[in-house]
Amino acid sequence: MRLAIVGYGKMGHMIAAAAALRGHDVVCTVDPFAKDASIVTSEPLSMATAVAGSGADAVIEFSHPSSVRGNIDALIPTGLPLVVGTTGWHDSLPEVSETVKARGSALFYSSNFSVGVNLFYRIVSDAARLLADFENYDVAVFESHHSNKADSPSGTGIEIARRILENVPRKTKIVSDAFTRKPDPSELHLASLRVGSTPGTHSVFFDSAADTIELTHVARNREGFALGAVRAAEWLIGAGPGIFTMNDIFDSL
Repeated sequence: MRLAIVGYGKMGHMIAAAAALRGHDVVCTVDPFAKDASIVTSEPLSMATAVAGSGADAVIEFSHPSSVRGNIDALIPTGLPLVVGTTGWHDSLPEVSETVKARGSALFYSSNFSVGVNLFYRIVSDAARLLADFENYDVAVFESHHSNKADSPSGTGIEIARRILENVPRKTKIVSDAFTRKPDPSELHLASLRVGSTPGTHSVFFDSAADTIELTHVARNREGFALGAVRAAEWLIGAGPGIFTMNDIFDSL
């Protein structure tokens, strides 16, 4: 597979290393700041032109929340299978989906490409479903990441909270701000911490007066995210047109 990488910071370099380990060629790297990128630009159309002319079979986008939507809009018309790992744009998913459908292209997105995290999503969904009828258990989500992370809460934390809302009907709203009042029973608190170099910790607490059930996923490094993104690109090349997530990979196993 010939691969283009848009966003050549720490994650972009890890993706390039993961691609090499799996026998793929990185034919184009694009970043507005990285001096070792093959194309240095912040202009989406220039980026897309470079990617389209590179001979790439697929594109992995891991840039920044402030630029991801412009990058997606510019890359979809290239017709190349596109894997998006940047978060902060999912509110625009309906519009992006319409564009993908109109172009007959393929887009794969995830808030987290780690196999362990995606297993954790399913474990959380099952646990929330089991505890939904036990109203004496409240539930909350906590996540922590390194101090250089650009968004808060994390996309992974939001996805965990979303899965709890899907399975616990009494919880109807995610609150990620600090509480200055007593929480309403329908509110699900999603708390965030940014500190040091921690790659990522996500915890779900089911708490009652009698006990606490805690589920936690701890990432030791970000190499698993990079490998998952490369494997998503491998899978997407043979998937045909449409919008896909990690659920599609798991469901195809």
